[in-house]
Amino acid sequence: MSEFKVPTETVKLPSKGLLYPKESPLAKGEVEMKYMTAKEEDILTNSNYIRNNTVIDKLLQAMIVTPIDYNELLVGDKNAILIAARVLGYGKDYNVTYNGKEYNVDLSQLEDKKVDESLFTAGVNDFLFTLPQTGNTVTFKILTHGDEQKIESEVKGLQKVNPNATTDVTTRLKYIITSINGNRDAKAIREFADTMLAQDARALRQYYAKITPDVDMRFKPNDENYTGEGIDIPISLNFFWPDAGV
Repeated sequence: MSEFKVPTETVKLPSKGLLYPKESPLAKGEVEMKYMTAKEEDILTNSNYIRNNTVIDKLLQAMIVTPIDYNELLVGDKNAILIAARVLGYGKDYNVTYNGKEYNVDLSQLEDKKVDESLFTAGVNDFLFTLPQTGNTVTFKILTHGDEQKIESEVKGLQKVNPNATTDVTTRLKYIITSINGNRDAKAIREFADTMLAQDARALRQYYAKITPDVDMRFKPNDENYTGEGIDIPISLNFFWPDAGV
């Protein structure tokens, strides 16, 4: 008896694979994903995964067919896989409410954010930036899912030590920055991040956002009074639970 074969689709990554090591399967700039099955819906209703806030990652890992290191995924590429998983599971139509009106967003029509790929060196996730106030030169990397997990864990640990402390900005900088004036010592980078001028930190964050490959998660309401560049599409509970009363 032959095993039933679940259909798959190829998902293009916003990074086009340019920032991954050349030996990584992700360097091809695409991954193969299978359509969602009842087995994946079991994942979505797993109370332990929901409680631990790992349910989406468990779902995406189950749907990705290409043998990749999930922690290696750039955050923007993971967002593209997230959108693809929703489309492959429950279709392309997603209802969004804005200013009291409901709009239907076609998720399959979302485009990648426009970035200057001439700044990329194939196989290298490392970028140069001169801080405008102090003139210090830093190199930095685009964060991966694994980096984000480490940041979240570190922030939570620091909050246990000091519940009133807010360390999100400095902790993130410590993971983004890879060198200061050529110095790649981890201790030096951490000390530097804690003492960065606010204007330098803001400039680095803005440049980081500008060059980071990602999905453009905005839609333009069909409203003659709207003149903006787009509204962020909310990833609410019904993104993967469209029929659930949650």
